[in-house]
Amino acid sequence: MASNGNADAQSSTWTPSSWQSKPIKQVVAYDDQEKASAALKKLSGLPPMVTPAEIVKLKSSLRDAALGDAFLLQGGDCAELFSYCADDAIDSKIKLLLQMSLVLIWGSNKRVIRIARMAGQYAKPRSSPTENVNGQEIPSFRGDILNGFDPAERKPDPWRLVEAYWHSAATLNYMRAQLSSGIADLHNPMDWGLGHVKDKELQSNYQNIVHSISESLRFMRTIGADTASQLHTVDLFTSHEGLVLDYEHCLTRRLKHPAGYQPAIHSADGKGWYNTSAHFLWIGDRTRQLDGAHVEYFRGIENPIGIKIGPSMQCDELVRLLDIVNPTKEVGKVTLITRYGAEKVESMLGAHIEAVKGSGHVVVWQCDPMHGNTRSTASGIKTREFSSIFSELSSALKIHKQHGSFLGGMHLELTGEAVTECTGGSVELGDEDLSLNYTSYCDPRLNEKQALELAFLVAGHYRNGGL
Repeated sequence: MASNGNADAQSSTWTPSSWQSKPIKQVVAYDDQEKASAALKKLSGLPPMVTPAEIVKLKSSLRDAALGDAFLLQGGDCAELFSYCADDAIDSKIKLLLQMSLVLIWGSNKRVIRIARMAGQYAKPRSSPTENVNGQEIPSFRGDILNGFDPAERKPDPWRLVEAYWHSAATLNYMRAQLSSGIADLHNPMDWGLGHVKDKELQSNYQNIVHSISESLRFMRTIGADTASQLHTVDLFTSHEGLVLDYEHCLTRRLKHPAGYQPAIHSADGKGWYNTSAHFLWIGDRTRQLDGAHVEYFRGIENPIGIKIGPSMQCDELVRLLDIVNPTKEVGKVTLITRYGAEKVESMLGAHIEAVKGSGHVVVWQCDPMHGNTRSTASGIKTREFSSIFSELSSALKIHKQHGSFLGGMHLELTGEAVTECTGGSVELGDEDLSLNYTSYCDPRLNEKQALELAFLVAGHYRNGGL
């Protein structure tokens, strides 16, 4: 898309450090500035984890999602821990995303874009900088990239930024190795297994899909049209919330654009600013202030970006925010991740859809049915009710159809483990069951069975004539 003068003028004032002149939320304060400087210097010298070619490939796919030709599935842990950098934990999440995408492809007849909340989702925003633990007020746990969950490790340590890099790089390296080794080969879809899923109906539905695919592949092989190389692997991109701007700044590099890529804003040197910590980053609902540091940082990077949209977002504010981060109105550059809650989605989503349509921006609409539906039990355990998650996602599908729009994706906090963190679903977990296997150090996640149920919901919507 051609650039305009205003966009060029705005771009010329941006640098990877210009965010430092803006007010910032979720600020990180280190006691030892010399130690912090040394950690940031180390981080700045480490090689990129992702490449411009990969980032541009994702941008192209998200353009398709914005135009209704693909569906975005994004999922993973609420707060990734360094200890999750292990083969079994990584495998379980890869396989779950592959299983869900198989269901979605079957239901929608659309290509599915897979983005993992993995290899970098180590930071979490908190509503309060401190919390009370055993009668003592201590700093809140803000993710392994900043401090430890153990009360004795709550002081922010800048060298955790470097540790986050190494754990992200190791996770990403293993992901790539597994994908190149055939973990996603459609010739052997049953090798993905159903892990902890014991529900007979869910197993039967999934196995019927697999059988249908196997029959199609057998026919293609018989007539000599089996393009094995295209079915051996898939793309799996990485993402995290771009919360710790010191970290993102250090991994933002001016790199040559891939051959054939036409950036929205032309550069004389053929280069652009790429965040090389992940393919996709998003701005949280707590850090999307129009004049804030996070919006300032995000408006200058080539990566596709997400913006969380909560109940406090006003329509005019949303349009102004899009104008700031995407002045050239590049199609699919921005993914709007709506997170209203089951009780508010009906009253808010339609107005936001119409405001964006009127602005001329073409975005990927993605539903996050998790964050607006968090509650605490009588004993103080944080959980989410599956029926509320299901309800918000169902409402989003319906409202988009009513407004001549379409839901382009879903954004879930999930794990491939048989955790008991969200109540309800066909497994019928109650509040009293949460203690059976509640392992999250932050927000509750869907287990494998609950996540697959949501995939079947969306697939069923498309199979029954949804847009």
